[in-house]
Amino acid sequence: MKTLIVYASTYGCTKKISEKMGEDLAGEVTLLNLKNDKLPNLREFERIIIGSSGKAGRIQKSVYKFCCDHINDLKLPVLGLFVCCSEDDEKNAVNNLEAFPEPLLEAAKSTAIFKGSYDFEMMNFMERLIIKNINLFKYKSVNVDSDAVQQFSRKMDRIFNPFLFVV
Repeated sequence: MKTLIVYASTYGCTKKISEKMGEDLAGEVTLLNLKNDKLPNLREFERIIIGSSGKAGRIQKSVYKFCCDHINDLKLPVLGLFVCCSEDDEKNAVNNLEAFPEPLLEAAKSTAIFKGSYDFEMMNFMERLIIKNINLFKYKSVNVDSDAVQQFSRKMDRIFNPFLFVV
């Protein structure tokens, strides 16, 4: 079973979640960072999982463009979608997930919203200043929930192979 995890990450959280997911999934897993990596033939994969950081009801432009450009190829394998966001407001988190193209949301066998964290080392001075000020008043910086990522990975394994029981 070959799995492709496609993601775009601004501050590193979505990358960390994708890497954790790659460790947890059964079979051969390939990670594809849309910002750096060359796109393989999507039809070589039996399962594709797409992840993006999200904010203000949107996913990353590169992820949205990838989804739109390859929409027909993405509906064929077992498809999973996830969004990583630091927002405590569940409504905004759901809006971020719903920012994926509708045909893919309908085709997805599983979706997830993961709360993420900020990696301040990946931010420039102004970004750090803004995020720290927002955090003081509205949001808490949270760590990646490894258990939630593992549960999503297990669900994707069970969907792909219902005879695979992971405890």
